[in-house]
Amino acid sequence: MVSTWLREYLRKMRGSTRGSPPRVSNQEILWSWFGAFLGIAAVAWVSQLFFEGIDLTLMISSFGSSAVLLYGAVRSPLAQPRNLIGGHVLSALVGVTCWKLLHQQLWLAEALAVAVSIAVMHATRTLHPPGGATALVAVIGSNDIHKLGYLFVLIPATLGPLILLLVALLVNNLSKTRRYPEIWF
Repeated sequence: MVSTWLREYLRKMRGSTRGSPPRVSNQEILWSWFGAFLGIAAVAWVSQLFFEGIDLTLMISSFGSSAVLLYGAVRSPLAQPRNLIGGHVLSALVGVTCWKLLHQQLWLAEALAVAVSIAVMHATRTLHPPGGATALVAVIGSNDIHKLGYLFVLIPATLGPLILLLVALLVNNLSKTRRYPEIWF
């Protein structure tokens, strides 16, 4: 019985026989590049214009993976506005709370921030993988991030994704082969 279970368990780790995903067209690659460039540039520009020199940052690393979804996988359920905004905002709330309650046990705060943010995103139908990174940034970020406290939820975790969303709406709908969003809520 145990050997059968173990064999089946290990068999799952072999993976599928489907092969690699199909290559996208050069046009699709260019649209993805263009959108990601403009989206990240817009967040960086707004950050520099309004937040430079006042100990606020609008740019966090998880926006890079949001850009992959928004501009490279526009039809993915994980790239839709509800998921983008909800995933970052809820995960930021979880991350800041974990830092405030558990910063003396950093390993525990880190693990709970990511695990709880995944559970919350699942429960609210806002799963957005970069949200897990946003929760983690709230815990492992610099002293400047920690000083923000719950302001981190607004700047950068709400404003940044809103800028990325605006660019996604403008750029993704320029192409005849794209439509964004698939769903709002």
